[in-house]
Amino acid sequence: MAGVLAGAGLVLLVGPADAGNKPVKPVKTVPVRLLSLNDFHGNLEPPTGSSGNMVDETGATVKAGGAAYAATHLKQMSDKNTLKVAQGDLIGASPLISAAFHDEPSVEFLGKVGVTVSSVGNHEFDEGYTELKRIMNGGCHPVDGCSPAGKWKGAQYSYLGANVLLKRPNSSAEKAALAALGGGHTGQLSKLLKGYGIPALPPVAIRWMNGVPIGFIGLVTQTTPTIVTSAGIKDLEFVDEVKAANVASKLLQIVGVKAQVVLVHEGDQVAAGQSPDACSAQPGAGNRIATQVDAEIDMILSGHSHQAYLCKVTDPKGGTRLYSQGGSFGRVITKVDFQVDVKTRDVVRSSVVADNQVVTRTVTPDPAISTFVQTWKDHVSTVANKPLGKITADINSAPSSEESSLGNLIADGQLAATKTGGNAQIALMNPGGVRAPLTYAGSPALEGDGVVTYGEAFTVQPFNNLMQAVTLTGAQLKTVLEQQFTGGPNNQAFTKILQPSSNFTYTYSTSAPWGSKISNMKIDGVAVTDTQSIRVAANNFLVGGGDAFAAFQGGTDLWSGPLDIDAFAAYFAANPSIAPPVPNHITVVP
Repeated sequence: MAGVLAGAGLVLLVGPADAGNKPVKPVKTVPVRLLSLNDFHGNLEPPTGSSGNMVDETGATVKAGGAAYAATHLKQMSDKNTLKVAQGDLIGASPLISAAFHDEPSVEFLGKVGVTVSSVGNHEFDEGYTELKRIMNGGCHPVDGCSPAGKWKGAQYSYLGANVLLKRPNSSAEKAALAALGGGHTGQLSKLLKGYGIPALPPVAIRWMNGVPIGFIGLVTQTTPTIVTSAGIKDLEFVDEVKAANVASKLLQIVGVKAQVVLVHEGDQVAAGQSPDACSAQPGAGNRIATQVDAEIDMILSGHSHQAYLCKVTDPKGGTRLYSQGGSFGRVITKVDFQVDVKTRDVVRSSVVADNQVVTRTVTPDPAISTFVQTWKDHVSTVANKPLGKITADINSAPSSEESSLGNLIADGQLAATKTGGNAQIALMNPGGVRAPLTYAGSPALEGDGVVTYGEAFTVQPFNNLMQAVTLTGAQLKTVLEQQFTGGPNNQAFTKILQPSSNFTYTYSTSAPWGSKISNMKIDGVAVTDTQSIRVAANNFLVGGGDAFAAFQGGTDLWSGPLDIDAFAAYFAANPSIAPPVPNHITVVP
């Protein structure tokens, strides 16, 4: 019968005798533990509302998350064999406590708790490639200068992106990439990368544990160009994740690394209410990667979809490997224990054991991290607690397939901010940019019921997008609205209803084919014609074709104005008491 014996820092996996009853020579292995986070999104303070809830392994819904609680759990889960890793979106779409300082506080926190390597996520590119490199390497922000903590020293962990390539690499960039990757293997690496491209970010990282090397491959969803502002990534291309992972795997093999872990910012959806330890992922983009990447890769830790699951999937050679994700906002830590064969330096896959541990708030928060978070909370409090205006009742956001009161309100504010200078006639807001509702009840900041603070407004719109206006014909505007729905050439993943300003109305049909869904467009009650020129306001994410609204890129006479959050604040200043708009600007017919 097989058994496990411990001794002198090694684990001896003892197999049964063979058919001739000769003893099988023990296999010497060493233990490795991975602790991983994904989609932290700058949640230094415990996330609130539904974002702070998590279903645990018993099926109960508990409060979870918060940097100080995560630090305690990480300490309790760590041993001398531990490496801490992450799967992207650690920054971006963050609360004001982090976003006000370009997420330097969150990156510093992750370094403090020992994260050593992470894939990039799409939100790492929210402020562009140049800003990501500053976050990685250090230096003060070129516009806002140094934070209250002084000159930024850079991330203490490595960001990886094997499928992020330079569009137009020069010879010096190629030489630098090869030198960083290979040392004495530049000839082999040059041959490997020929026809593939030059990475814009490190594709892999190697970390040693108990005398064996563990290779990490970083990947980000190839849909990134459709969900971040195009200007910030104009020099980059995002290639197929499987293709990139296979090149990176061969790169690791060239330098003798057999134990390989993919950290990928792409994942799948699950049914609601599932245990974080269940294999509840519905096969999608994440599963494709997990099952198709090179069989040399031993496990896939994922992100992006904000779900929690632990699955075993089949690799291209019929072996099994782990495919997991740990929720979002620091509410779950994925623990993976496994053994590495000392002789082959490869993972013994039968030894892999994984657990998604909920970051409960029943533990004592880490004192040092609590102080750290409070320091940044104090830094941002003057800005965050500034009153902007009042609302008379809750103003709710809605799923992306519906019109919402808050979406209308934001669009009205954007129209007001772009009329002068931009000559805007209507405004459209992307639903994914509306991140939280405005609630009437006062907050712990004691601003009072109905008072909207800058911090609350920023939570609604945390991206610091630039307001712009372009000229579209009526026909082009109709195409933009058609691109809200699946079935068209822009490959819209699911229906995304743009939130209209109150002066713009139209009808759409649920049963009509793509291209014929939109009718009866009116501005201030006047019908829109195909040849009419219309000044349309939207944020620079949409104007750049974000969220698969490619028709925006056909706009002309581009004008740029204030930040979206400033437009929202200005609208409150001009309208000190706001009632929830009635979301009745879109008529839906069969």
